[in-house]
Amino acid sequence: MTNVSLVTTFFLTGLPHAPALDTPLFGIFLVIYVLTVLGNLLILLLIRVDSHLHTPMYYFLANLSFIDMWFSTVTVPKMLMTLVSPEGRAISFHSCIAQLYCSHFLGSSECFLYTVMAYDRYLAISYPLRYTSMMSGRTCALLATSTWLSGSLHSAVQTTLTFHLSYCGPNQIQHYFCDAPPILKLACADTSANEMVIFVNIGVVASGCFVLIVLSYVSIVCSILRIRTSEGRCRASQTCASHCIVVLCFFVPCVFIYLRPGSKDAVGGVVAVFYTVLTPLLNPVVYTLRNKEVQKALLKLKDKVAYSQGKETP
Repeated sequence: MTNVSLVTTFFLTGLPHAPALDTPLFGIFLVIYVLTVLGNLLILLLIRVDSHLHTPMYYFLANLSFIDMWFSTVTVPKMLMTLVSPEGRAISFHSCIAQLYCSHFLGSSECFLYTVMAYDRYLAISYPLRYTSMMSGRTCALLATSTWLSGSLHSAVQTTLTFHLSYCGPNQIQHYFCDAPPILKLACADTSANEMVIFVNIGVVASGCFVLIVLSYVSIVCSILRIRTSEGRCRASQTCASHCIVVLCFFVPCVFIYLRPGSKDAVGGVVAVFYTVLTPLLNPVVYTLRNKEVQKALLKLKDKVAYSQGKETP
């Protein structure tokens, strides 16, 4: 990547708020971040140790937990630093590149993964007898790998379009992490073409994935209505409801920020909190509290830990 920028350091303005709220916001976001990491680590552990969770659905859920854990780690710690001191707002040029790449890489991979998870639920509910053969271990691995590779390619395009420009003047990014729209406003060149390509790129990815998810769930609803037993309908609906809640919390803020012309920096920064901070926390909360299989696995793990501690106690 070629760059002739004279700017070596950017300064993040952080979330718009009154200075008196620095400490309360730091405490709130620190607690959310710790819970996010611990919650997603717990899901990864449960899926790893419980053989009943070695299914395609939980394989993709493990991928989602891994993405959410790192997605939050890419953005939240730096946001916490901006709340601690003015020096914490500084971020080097190359660190900004890395943060933008990683955030778009993980975000777009999550977008693709939600689509794959919707397709998985469609097959499980619409073709229960053929589901095992259709979603073999090899197929799951191929789909998961495709989401990661697609996310990497998508992010590389965004990062290249953003940082091949020269930055020679203002260096204050009106955001709490390095993102393409606020960074492009600092470029010493015409960015209209870059903004259009980024808009189209993100628009195609987001709208394409969302349409596929909607189509999957339309088919799922039709299949659920054909299930004869009320217990079967209820179980299928609960599984899909968890997915829908997280998908909406992820897609709606993204569309608001990236696909709304003339969006305000302050409003965009606040809305971005939903998909960078809150959605990664919702994943373990929604899937753990609403999923009986995960609840059973959690109780089994708790019993194992209690049993092992009891044996060690003389």
